[in-house]
Amino acid sequence: MVRLKDVAARAGVSVMTVSKVMRDATDISLSTRARVRALAEQMGYVPDSLARGLRTRATRLLGLVIPAAGNPFFSRLLMAVEEQAQQAGYELMLTQSLNLPEREDAAIRRMLSRRVEGLLIAPAGRLALAATIYDELRHRQIPTVILGPTAPFCRPFVTVGAEDLPGSLVATRHLLSLGHRRIAFLAGPPAAPWARERFEGYRSALREAEVEADDRLIFSAGSSFEDGGKAALQMLQEAVDAAAVQAVNDLVAMGAASALLDHQVRVPEQMSVVGFGDLLTSACFRVPLTTVHQPKYRLGVAAMNALIQLIHGQRAEVPRLPMELILHSSTAAPPGIVPTAPVPVSAEPPKLSL
Repeated sequence: MVRLKDVAARAGVSVMTVSKVMRDATDISLSTRARVRALAEQMGYVPDSLARGLRTRATRLLGLVIPAAGNPFFSRLLMAVEEQAQQAGYELMLTQSLNLPEREDAAIRRMLSRRVEGLLIAPAGRLALAATIYDELRHRQIPTVILGPTAPFCRPFVTVGAEDLPGSLVATRHLLSLGHRRIAFLAGPPAAPWARERFEGYRSALREAEVEADDRLIFSAGSSFEDGGKAALQMLQEAVDAAAVQAVNDLVAMGAASALLDHQVRVPEQMSVVGFGDLLTSACFRVPLTTVHQPKYRLGVAAMNALIQLIHGQRAEVPRLPMELILHSSTAAPPGIVPTAPVPVSAEPPKLSL
């Protein structure tokens, strides 16, 4: 292992001079800095960030807690967060909660023990109005940004998210504009704020169109492809007279559509299907999926910007990013119906590119 004194001996300078060069001190000449850095790189010297953190009390370490890195939504967000952290000179510590509160608590405490300078958290679903770990973060004044809709236990924190409710509203409006009135909804985990907002968007659109809501059309579907398939089979078994399905996310929508197609239900001729999230696989599905675009990369950028502002003691901006409807071939008018209303394609006027 190459040490500071090894670099100093090769460069013919003191250990203090090499230390200052590694810290970008301004009282060392540019030529000396360039020469010492070149030698350090040539010799394979790697600064000891732990030792430096003990001296400066700055670890340059951030924590990110998400339900699952394999989830396509979070994989895209993770890319943005990691890129922005690197550009700002921070390392990223990643942990998956698997949407389990106890696992999330342990992950956050582990990160605090590593003296992270800030946290980004997509909270695990909890029905409780309070959570001890979030009270602890607030008490310790750890810069924290919440990703997604805010649950009661994390409302005191800065939140960066997208417009889930308006996004879901425009998806239901699209189905209504095609002439659908019996629209099934495949709901997500009841403890998840984003799932509740999307369900409320669906209900709001029905009320707006003066279409009576029918609880027989609501199916618990979780958040995975398999969950969507099971919910669709339940819908078929219960023989509800729906000709359209709105799913809480794209994975559920694709799972449901796949089950319908496997049971000889044609999409969209016999059953329209709408998703939420605009995953990369949605446009390549067996029937390209009409869905609501989530600005996943932009959410990650916005979250990192807000966290850096908090770390620097500034007031953080808290954008709620708009969404838009992406039309593909999984939706159509019910048999025998000619749509007369214009099809809404955006929850907000601006178009998103990421």
